[in-house]
Amino acid sequence: MKKDEFSEEIEGLEDNEELLEAKALLDSHINDTIEDEMSGVDIVECLKIIKRHDEKSYFEYLHTLDIESLSNASIEMPDYILKDVIDLLPKDKLVEVVEDLESDDQFEFLENIDEIDGKKAREIFDDLSDEDKKDILKLSRYEDNQAGSYMQIELFKANANETVMEAVDRLRDLRHADEIDYVYHLFVVDDKDVLKYSIPLADLIIYNFSLTLEEVVRSAKNEDFRPRSALDTDDINEVASEFQEHDMSVMPVVDSRGVLVGRITSDDIYDFIQESATEQIYNLAGLNDEAEEEDISFAKAGKARAFWLCINLVTAFLASFIIGFFDATLQKYVALAILMPIVASMGGNVGIQALTVTVRRLALGEIEYKDAKKVLKREISIAVINGAIFAIAVALIASLWFKDHMLGVVIGLSMIINLSIAGFCGAAIPIILKKFKIDPAVGSSIILTMMTDIIGFFSFLGLATWILV
Repeated sequence: MKKDEFSEEIEGLEDNEELLEAKALLDSHINDTIEDEMSGVDIVECLKIIKRHDEKSYFEYLHTLDIESLSNASIEMPDYILKDVIDLLPKDKLVEVVEDLESDDQFEFLENIDEIDGKKAREIFDDLSDEDKKDILKLSRYEDNQAGSYMQIELFKANANETVMEAVDRLRDLRHADEIDYVYHLFVVDDKDVLKYSIPLADLIIYNFSLTLEEVVRSAKNEDFRPRSALDTDDINEVASEFQEHDMSVMPVVDSRGVLVGRITSDDIYDFIQESATEQIYNLAGLNDEAEEEDISFAKAGKARAFWLCINLVTAFLASFIIGFFDATLQKYVALAILMPIVASMGGNVGIQALTVTVRRLALGEIEYKDAKKVLKREISIAVINGAIFAIAVALIASLWFKDHMLGVVIGLSMIINLSIAGFCGAAIPIILKKFKIDPAVGSSIILTMMTDIIGFFSFLGLATWILV
């Protein structure tokens, strides 16, 4: 048997084993014989594997999965699986899936369906209960970056005049009815639903059940149950920072009057941070975060990447145009062509370091446009120090290599110039883009590469022409 044929056979066995394992897991889950219930992520991963190797079985599993399994997996589904779900499952089953979700997930799931099939999304919405419709419409009023669009309407609240016993009994009823999950705090409100206190359940149950919630609060320290809340119009990045800074599990959300309107839980924030991090990584590379090959077609993924490659090609021609100005110098000093990539490469790396740190700090809300002077001073200082250190090292190496001390001076000076400007551009570009309400991650690396290449080549070849020629 030839080596290539043997490799293909081994790969086929591995694929078959992967398929059998995915089917076994889903079968155990469906038949309720698996020890631990599968999460929505695990269900989706199994469906991806089965679709890749056995599409007929994949469609059968979509029909077989129960409402709870589909609802758990719904938010995790990539577009191509969600499209199959929309096309294959009857509308009534899709309505049941939506109704099984919490309000924030209902809104997100319907949004995802709407992007694929707007008509089907409207039909599903029309068949929902009046209460679900009201919750979804309430969440739809918020902008994508506002805290209100990430909150759940379902929460555990009680009036300050109620007893601990009454509050606990109501929580028991809510849990038995499966109307609320992941309860961490009791939110205490007044007669107008204005948020007054936030009592952790672990603290609540240690008090005498006959006490009113007002009496519980009075018996504790003044600050013990002071709520740390978010306005429904707050930027979700600021809310995420609060969660991380104070290690929170849940945060109540209030409107401008202080009325309690919902809650944001740690899992919502975790999903937001993960999505934001993924988006930043893709954007820094000049890609759309939806351009993963497994989620969209090969052609569409290629097209999404080709746009930024075209821009990169234009910037590469600009850099080449600069080099063309100094063709006579390059012909006279061949060593310049050998050393030239070092200057551009080092400048690019310094710029990317500054760019990455600045984009991250902007995304986390640690800096704003008003902090530009301080950020630029810091990044330029770091770049100048590193530039000086590496300029000396490279200058010595170049001098010894080509036995030309002035060539070492040229590349040393060029590196100091390019690395200093790279540090400045790496910090300045995202701050300026943010000021003009442009995502600082999108295209920043393309602009930075253009700047460092052009400045690097111009400074190096310009100095060489001035000093050596």
